[in-house]
Amino acid sequence: MYRSNAWKKYEKDVSPVMDFAEGYKDFLSFSKTERLAAKKAVELLKAKGFVDLKDKASLKAGDKVYFVNKNKNVAAFIIGSLPLEEGMRILGAHIDSPRLDLKEHPIYERNGFALGDTHYYGGVKKYQWVTIPLALHGVVVKKDGTVVDINIGEDEKDPVVGITDLLIHLSADQMAKTLAKAIEGENLDISLGSMPLAGDEKEAVKANVLRILKEKYDIEEEDLISAEIEVTPAGKARDYGLDRSMVAGYGHDDRVCAYTSLMALLESDAKAIKHTACCILVDKEEIGSVGATGAHSLFFENLVAELAFKVGGKNPLWNARTILSNSKMLSSDVSAGFDPLYASVNDPKNAAYFGEGIVFNKYTGSRGKSGSNDANPEYYAEVRRIMDENEICWQNAELGKVDQGGGGTIAYILGNYNMNVIDAGIGVHNMHAPMEIVSKVDVYEAFLAYKAFLKY
Repeated sequence: MYRSNAWKKYEKDVSPVMDFAEGYKDFLSFSKTERLAAKKAVELLKAKGFVDLKDKASLKAGDKVYFVNKNKNVAAFIIGSLPLEEGMRILGAHIDSPRLDLKEHPIYERNGFALGDTHYYGGVKKYQWVTIPLALHGVVVKKDGTVVDINIGEDEKDPVVGITDLLIHLSADQMAKTLAKAIEGENLDISLGSMPLAGDEKEAVKANVLRILKEKYDIEEEDLISAEIEVTPAGKARDYGLDRSMVAGYGHDDRVCAYTSLMALLESDAKAIKHTACCILVDKEEIGSVGATGAHSLFFENLVAELAFKVGGKNPLWNARTILSNSKMLSSDVSAGFDPLYASVNDPKNAAYFGEGIVFNKYTGSRGKSGSNDANPEYYAEVRRIMDENEICWQNAELGKVDQGGGGTIAYILGNYNMNVIDAGIGVHNMHAPMEIVSKVDVYEAFLAYKAFLKY
């Protein structure tokens, strides 16, 4: 069902779309960070009978297992009826999103204000992060190994924090700057307080903020060195549009594909799975998929070797390479939705439109396809067939006009294993902004598409 309006499929009963969106909104509202997304994913997996891989000495067809890496990656599998060496069907998404991170020495006082020093993460338009309610999420790890969870700003009774902007009356110089320069990265510091601690104390406002943190979380200023505290938009995901056809929220990129991929695995019939089905959720995509928890990490390759060993493989490392080479993957990542207010940046023939279902990108990259995967047409044809046989609404797109810009995904990284990979995700408005928008029917069609892919 290529380039058709997906809403027409549900003219008689729209409840499947709307009900699925409610579950997604709950997931998005909770999963403000990659750690929280991983935690929620594990909760959902356990509820569907998945068990920790470390608790299984061996594996057989129908087994459902998961693995967590450093609290920021989750990989889940349904072992198929075919030998593992015949390859897996993989859905891969990332669960990190652009944000602000507190620096290692974050809290300082200036002119009667306690401020939090930040460093932005990923590609952001810095001016979008000022004058909006922000929340603090993360962990503080004390020297004795105690892990303290931080969550300030999500409960309605909590205070929020934020970043100030210059009033219009005094902003003549600021308004003359380009958007890229109007708000500098070093000025993205959050307001933490303005009340001094009682008594004649140096930096009394900062001292008062530290007192609050000590009372609430039993942490000292030095503990913030070994902390990971992220600054995100505060508040829950909401219905968007008078017709409630869309969802507004922070982190659709790429938690919308993470949720739909995970749910596709959870809702799959283990008895019907031929090739081992996999959903992998990774970190660090927004900064190049680097580090121990990014897609470039060897953790996934090592994990596949462990699977090979536990199904009886005699040479697990060699088996892993064979398994990965024979696997097929949908790199589940979002696309730039066509916005009529900014139509000029797109080639309308090759753009992603709201309401037309899951989006396939043969290639992403920048300008001359730099950094892209560029899927093989033979594989693309297979995917088209699966979509049409299952009456999935789908479309194809590129990331804007050729010289307009561009971006990348994890597709090429898994493609390095010689597996067939194509990008497949959901169109998004306001991508990388504190509030992004998706179409509910696209979300549901993506779920159906991923589920169909896993069983073929």
